[in-house]
Amino acid sequence: MFRRREPVPFAFLAEADRFRSNVAPPPPRRSSVGEVAGRWLLGLTIVAALVGALVVGMPALTLDHSAQTQQSQASQGR
Repeated sequence: MFRRREPVPFAFLAEADRFRSNVAPPPPRRSSVGEVAGRWLLGLTIVAALVGALVVGMPALTLDHSAQTQQSQASQGR
């Protein structure tokens, strides 16, 4: 890597990309059975809520064809 000609106010940042550590990060902690079960239960609850909202909302989304063919009494009197 080439050196910069102008002075860098934070020289340690300019040289940070060349730094290599010999210290390995600790291995990730394994989830317990309770944590995994809690995640599954949360996911299942969210999916059930979405399905329930869809089931409850379906009647409002359907078109009522019988109401469109009926005419009111005011329109028949004309």
